[in-house]
Amino acid sequence: MAKGGLSQISLIFACGTALFSDGFANGVIGNILTLLKRVYGTERVEANNYATVLSSVTFAGTIVGMLTFGYLSDKLGRKFGMMLATGIVALFAGLSAASTGAHHSLHGLLQMLIACRFLLGIGVGAEYPCGSVAASEQSEGEGVAKGTQQRWFALATNTMIDFGFVIANFVPLVLFWIFGNNHLRAVWRLSLGLGVVPALAVFLWRLKMDEPPHYKKNAIVRGRTPYWLIIKRYWFPFTGICITWFCYDFITYPFGLYTSTIVNNITHDNASLSVVFGWGTVINLFYMPGTIGGALIVDYLGPKWCMILGLLLQAFFGFIMSGLYVKLTNHIAAFAVIYGIFLAFGEVGPGNCLGMLAAKTGPTAVRGQFYGIAAAVGKIGAFVGTWAFPPMIAAFGGADSDRGNTGPFWVGSGLAVFSAIVTYFMIKPLDQDGMMEEDRLFREYLEANGYDTSVMGLESEASSLSEDSIDKEKHHEDDIIKSVA
Repeated sequence: MAKGGLSQISLIFACGTALFSDGFANGVIGNILTLLKRVYGTERVEANNYATVLSSVTFAGTIVGMLTFGYLSDKLGRKFGMMLATGIVALFAGLSAASTGAHHSLHGLLQMLIACRFLLGIGVGAEYPCGSVAASEQSEGEGVAKGTQQRWFALATNTMIDFGFVIANFVPLVLFWIFGNNHLRAVWRLSLGLGVVPALAVFLWRLKMDEPPHYKKNAIVRGRTPYWLIIKRYWFPFTGICITWFCYDFITYPFGLYTSTIVNNITHDNASLSVVFGWGTVINLFYMPGTIGGALIVDYLGPKWCMILGLLLQAFFGFIMSGLYVKLTNHIAAFAVIYGIFLAFGEVGPGNCLGMLAAKTGPTAVRGQFYGIAAAVGKIGAFVGTWAFPPMIAAFGGADSDRGNTGPFWVGSGLAVFSAIVTYFMIKPLDQDGMMEEDRLFREYLEANGYDTSVMGLESEASSLSEDSIDKEKHHEDDIIKSVA
């Protein structure tokens, strides 16, 4: 690969890698809850819905971050949003680890931890419309070979999220090996505090970055954004993306959050945390072949068909888990493998492709808002899922019953089939360099509807284009004079 190609790919990863913080922040909290219950007692941690709020509050902050920074990303620039996002994540990851209450009260500790997790979520949410959007725009830059554009975007974004999930289970396991049962406070605090490290590393990586060329040429920062024209043109595929993202996060995030709880039930509440965290790590490792394998085929199938394939295969294995639950739970290795495959196919499809479709379906001028709103709808699905799973399990017979444990898999598999149908009818295919073509068609659409497209692009870019036009005109006049002479 040429040096220019490596440089451009490194820019894609610089934009998207901070999404590791999303996977880590959302994945680690399930293990933190397990640790808090062991340290302070299950009844005290679950009092006043603290456990459920702690599981879901990051999603609430993430939604705020997605919506707020979606607008800021379009109006103030991708780099501004990315730098601020990593700063927020680093700050509140550290404060989460230092959480404490007045007079060392547990209620005060949990309340501070909840507040810090909400604010951390804002930074995590900001990464979607800033970092992911910038990564999508860099994926069509010079040096990225045709036929690999979608691959690099998937590896730089969703693969980083999934790797965050894996590390979120592995870090508590390693810390438990180091500190043991007698120092679980150190385990949970360090598990949260280590989230500072990747955020600071990405912050330094991004310092010398510039705005993507797509944004420089097509942003609308000097004029009125024609929202009504945009809605009329994009509402149908946008609605399809929102529906499928809601369903995907409703399925994926609760399963990820409750992995340690599910393993706890299957291992019959084994007292050894190394067993719980160990199996959690093994299960989450199945995300990796799913997202990496999906990234390798997405350019061949296209994001739309890759997503449909992943959804249908996920549903198939979900139905297997539901129907054979009793037999599988008597063989924990078999259960872990099937459950892991269920998660993996979710990454082959919507995990890799939803962000890609959201980032590349709309125009550059509102890409941050387009992506931010769609991702926020997805996080609402995750938020609803974390609250819906416990009563769902109870309605099916409780966590101690087979029906209670299989109910979520029936629901999740049914939603996967529904999402595949929505994808087929509502979401359009994407081509290589599709963003460039969409920006061209969007300009033509605006001009045909009377919008002044001269306000598009950053002022410096517009000035540069204007100077180029003047130079071309001058050369043209000189040629005419020479020909006459």
